[in-house]
Amino acid sequence: MPYDESLAMRIRSLIEPMQQDFIEKKMFGGITFLYKGKMTLGVIKDELCARYIASDHPTIIESEFVRPMDFTGKPLKDFVYVNQDALQSNEELMTWLKLGIEHAESKL
Repeated sequence: MPYDESLAMRIRSLIEPMQQDFIEKKMFGGITFLYKGKMTLGVIKDELCARYIASDHPTIIESEFVRPMDFTGKPLKDFVYVNQDALQSNEELMTWLKLGIEHAESKL
């Protein structure tokens, strides 16, 4: 299944300074970026898939550009899809990367 390569390239450019801590893996029919072995961000079709600590950020899901990741038919815990309308700048994308890293660090 194809995914938005331009969004994946933007993520690659953001993680370049931390490249030794990241690997890419095909998952969910797209591409994911794992920080120290833990999934942080991904690109599925034309949306960002992001992990975050829901208990620390309960209002994230209320954004008009965010929806629960329901890849399996039911929402997955601590996963959301983010519409590209919320990712116009690298600063916005970096916010999601930081949340993903925070989630991964909490699991190490």
